[in-house]
Amino acid sequence: MARRTMMLMAGLVALALSVGAALSGGDGPDQAASRSASDRAMMRHPADPVEDGRPSLVDYRRLDDRIVALMRDPDMVGLAVGTIEMGQVRFAKGYGETLAGSGSAVTPDTVFRWASLSKGVAAALVVGLAEEKRLSLDAPVAASGTTLTLPGGVTSISVADILSHRTGLVRNAWDDRLEAGEDPKALRAALGSLPPYCPPGTCHAYQNIAFDAAAEIVERASGRDYARFAADRLFAPLGMTRTSIGRAGLERAPSWARPHRRGRVPTIVNDNYYRVPAAGGVNASIRDLLLWMRAQLAGAPEILSPAAIERMQRPIVATPPRGRRGAMDRALTDAGYGLGWRTFTYAGRKLVGHRGSVDGYGALILFDPLHQSGIVMLWNSNQPKPARLQLEFMDMLYGLPPTDWLELDQDQQK
Repeated sequence: MARRTMMLMAGLVALALSVGAALSGGDGPDQAASRSASDRAMMRHPADPVEDGRPSLVDYRRLDDRIVALMRDPDMVGLAVGTIEMGQVRFAKGYGETLAGSGSAVTPDTVFRWASLSKGVAAALVVGLAEEKRLSLDAPVAASGTTLTLPGGVTSISVADILSHRTGLVRNAWDDRLEAGEDPKALRAALGSLPPYCPPGTCHAYQNIAFDAAAEIVERASGRDYARFAADRLFAPLGMTRTSIGRAGLERAPSWARPHRRGRVPTIVNDNYYRVPAAGGVNASIRDLLLWMRAQLAGAPEILSPAAIERMQRPIVATPPRGRRGAMDRALTDAGYGLGWRTFTYAGRKLVGHRGSVDGYGALILFDPLHQSGIVMLWNSNQPKPARLQLEFMDMLYGLPPTDWLELDQDQQK
């Protein structure tokens, strides 16, 4: 088994390097970095057939044109997009700048923050430890050595309840205090003083501070630092060489995207959600995010087993609509949540994904497990519009009539 695992790890690293060479025209990192911003802006990715001869279902010229048009939005700064079709990486490209006005171009190797896409990493670590019998998903969190307390002194919620946001707490409990700089462990220990939102284990209410109890669970079960364990267990074996947890990992990357607010106004990187690493601590490039998505599509079975993937991606609680929802959110029906992953139905097909945002950054992953296809996106502004591109990709993939989900045509008519 050890030899097979080593061979798989070597193969995945080779895959990552070969994908990188193919998508950067064969240049190494130094050559790619030396390209001018204008050269990168001219790069296009026609819909060439994949190696096994199957034609692409997606019109990448049109997709590229749509993204270029999106980048004209006055709030957009930088964006990276990648796709997989039928298990094959088909597209990976950067647009715009790492810092507004700098001329430093975003590339497929530019590192962004994942924000809440990080929750899928936490789920994979916990489920993997459960497969090794080092913990139980059904065990009460009270016996898992975390700092978490819950309203009414409830002790019965399970590890799986944490990963599916079924704690009984009000949505985003005390995120405002986390953002004000308070210690997340102290906040987690005091969550029990809040009034209950619903009986624990019965409803979904999204969390960050409570969800980060997963980091404590991982550290106790593994005996390792959370970030180091994630790197050794997932990132390195998958060939995710530009992936890290924590602010230092972002800022030491050779190319990293600076955060911006509306109007392309630069802002600072803050540590708020890095202090809850299971909930929002991961950084990576779009090339690495493609490798992560490929693993979710059962492309690395000795690292993420099919059983683990099924367990994480199986919806276990409904996430009914709340508040005003746009056309895209109305189109994604049957919304549910598994372990660290959202699930939807679109055009009669099951989709799995997640979105993330922290100040100055946005992130998205959405894929069709049966079709073995999906899209990933990372950007460095507080503009939410890029998320709508996911359905333009899915419409192309499924051969549906084009819909202006990005509302670019409407903008041109104004």
